[in-house]
Amino acid sequence: MLLLLLLLTLPIVFIHLLRKTKSAKALNPPGPPRLPLIGNLHQIYSCKNLHEFLWQLSKKYGPIMYLKLGSMPLVVVSSVKLAKEVLKTQDHLFCNRPNFVGLQKLSYNNSDIAFSPYSDSWRELRKILTVHLLSPKKVQSFRPIREDEMSRLVARIKGVALSSQVVNLNEIMTSFTSTLICRVAFGKRYDEEGSDKRRFDELICEAEAMMAGFFMSDCFPGFGWMDKISGMTSRLEKNFKEFDEFYAEIIEEHLDPDRKKKIKMKDEDDTDDVLDVLIKLKEEKTCSIDLNWNTVKALLMNIFLAGSDTNAAAIIWTMTLLMKAPNVMKKVQIEIRELIGRKGTVDEDDLQKLPYLNAVINETFRLWPPSPLLVRSAVEKCTLDGYEIQQETLVYINAWATARDPDHWKNPDEFLPERFLHENIDVRGQDFGVLPFGSGRRICAGILMGLAIVGLTVASMLYHFDWELPQGMKPEDIDMDVMLGLAPHKKNALCLVPKKYI
Repeated sequence: MLLLLLLLTLPIVFIHLLRKTKSAKALNPPGPPRLPLIGNLHQIYSCKNLHEFLWQLSKKYGPIMYLKLGSMPLVVVSSVKLAKEVLKTQDHLFCNRPNFVGLQKLSYNNSDIAFSPYSDSWRELRKILTVHLLSPKKVQSFRPIREDEMSRLVARIKGVALSSQVVNLNEIMTSFTSTLICRVAFGKRYDEEGSDKRRFDELICEAEAMMAGFFMSDCFPGFGWMDKISGMTSRLEKNFKEFDEFYAEIIEEHLDPDRKKKIKMKDEDDTDDVLDVLIKLKEEKTCSIDLNWNTVKALLMNIFLAGSDTNAAAIIWTMTLLMKAPNVMKKVQIEIRELIGRKGTVDEDDLQKLPYLNAVINETFRLWPPSPLLVRSAVEKCTLDGYEIQQETLVYINAWATARDPDHWKNPDEFLPERFLHENIDVRGQDFGVLPFGSGRRICAGILMGLAIVGLTVASMLYHFDWELPQGMKPEDIDMDVMLGLAPHKKNALCLVPKKYI
């Protein structure tokens, strides 16, 4: 379909792009050859794994590359040195986001924190997140929810373990993280097999597809009619409308004056959820910006997507790497079980006392970052590594590549958790060889929540169960294929047999 659309569009695009800029080509970084009109678009949208494809290209063309996606210039940074330059030294020049069609629509015309341009309004939204929604105190207030969901997950897997059945870890972890985020975001727990849960999961899945999908007008401005022909426009509108209706329903529930009484009658957790806090801020008008309902909905979207998909991927990849390295699995289980003993459960206070577990998780973050491509846009015309970068140039910082930078890491392709025991390596944005949460002004505001969810889940899985591969399967048989999306999920599900330990 993409090739057909490109062929149909070429004559029109040719006329549209005849007025070329006269900037010297020598000022651009090196990069792969480009086709007339479409540039490198055919390569980008035909590769199976974009971050790995760009990493391989960087080995030939260098740590800074120039590509064209139709009329859109793209610069890709693949070394720790240049990642630091973009995310720290010149962070103020690369702190914008590209204005893509899918992102713009689902964020209510960039009313959110993740995709809005850098501005005074963005800084106020950032303050709302860091002070009111995801502060250390607020994250701690959600601890009972995390631990309750963890106990439910353990009980569910124990039921499977009694009959020695195979567990699809992809399915179970995706369901777990989405349920957890529902409770944190709007204080509601859906039944695992209920229609409401399926509805929410389907909305999230489709939103991710729209945000990662190809829209012709992103690369060829003025050709949005091609997106209508391909069906992408109607598909995006449908997802937006359904999500908007979902937001409206949960907002209406929260505005019910008797809601708190109903929660207490049901003996549910009455901690203010994310939506409760946003409604209070809106009603009290204590923010310097107009916190309208569209902004509230856009912020909820950020919480949904950032909180469920990335955490599930991190947990699954951690378990995948451990299954491929049984010696590491055994070592981390010994550490956890010696600390917890016969207590019967892991709580979040235990996580700080498990250095090898944290090293395993950090090494997974390095090799399989939840966001392998950090996306920026140049605020103004500037210079990077001696090359001229035009305003609004799309910039990818390839965190997958910086994690494998041989100038920064010893044995970069190997899974070696010990490197995080013997060296002081920061995973919260200060070491540019490991960037699971990004860095600079646009660093993820949910670092504390993410670390708590991933740490508690992996520790509990390793404490309560011994994990085996299905009969006849060996560690080397586990594939590492990736499914396209906002987060790099394992394409083929990780299926394991849990054996109850305690």
